[in-house]
Amino acid sequence: MKNWQLSLSNVSAYSRLMRMEKPIGIYLLLWPTMWALWIAAAGFPDWHLLFVFILGVVIMRGAGCVINDYADREFDGHVERTKHRPIPAGEASATEALQLFGVLIVSAFLLVLTLDIYTIMLSVGGLLLAASYPFMKRYTHFPQIVLGAAFSWSIPMAFMATSGKLDQIVWLLYLANLIWTLAYDTLYAMVDRDDDLKIGVKSTAIAFGRHDLLAVGLCFAATLALFIYLALLLGWHWPVYMAIVVTAFMFCQQIWACRHRDRDACFKAFLSNHYVGLVIFVGLAVEYWAF
Repeated sequence: MKNWQLSLSNVSAYSRLMRMEKPIGIYLLLWPTMWALWIAAAGFPDWHLLFVFILGVVIMRGAGCVINDYADREFDGHVERTKHRPIPAGEASATEALQLFGVLIVSAFLLVLTLDIYTIMLSVGGLLLAASYPFMKRYTHFPQIVLGAAFSWSIPMAFMATSGKLDQIVWLLYLANLIWTLAYDTLYAMVDRDDDLKIGVKSTAIAFGRHDLLAVGLCFAATLALFIYLALLLGWHWPVYMAIVVTAFMFCQQIWACRHRDRDACFKAFLSNHYVGLVIFVGLAVEYWAF
């Protein structure tokens, strides 16, 4: 086709559009998905589901990054952290980004087709959230809430695929992950706050202003409270409670590290949330193995 621009010679640029060299986004999507799979299965999940959801996380995270770069193509060149991304650097075109997004979405949908009809229907919601998030920063100071909703959508999908139902536990876990995402992505937004103010992009870091760390701390506290409530509802034992204590300590470390609002410190604190997700997963895995 005349307008088809994707080329094998540009694989490196496409890989960077998908942020494959920066796997932190994959981890932040993967751990909540693993939480959901283990809780829904009350232990090790079905191998087929594990494969579909892990590969789906990788593909959808890549798709989210691609559509984000397409949406921000007019802004990225003016932001220090993003000015070398493939589109502003001239290594890939906006058309190529859209085509790559389409290829990734079709690939993810083919994976989902191996699951039940209700999970397939739920996947449409995930697609809409992933595609709309990058454009929200033009209209609201709270695009991080939309990101949290998108990053948490694998939770109801995992429960539906595993147990065939969506009960109170699903939505409590969904809410906990959404609030946690709001917290760590606010830290991420604090890195770009000065640049965002100049170019007119909105974020929670701008909305919260000098109360940014207080807001992040309250979100961290709410996340911990929801996990404690889940532990009580499901009768979890010491492995999960230990994970919650370690998580609380890590949250305090992040707030303290960011107290001067230094860009590098905020970015490192954001990155460390990968280990938060891992700690909670280890607690859940030990819980279901030991009890």
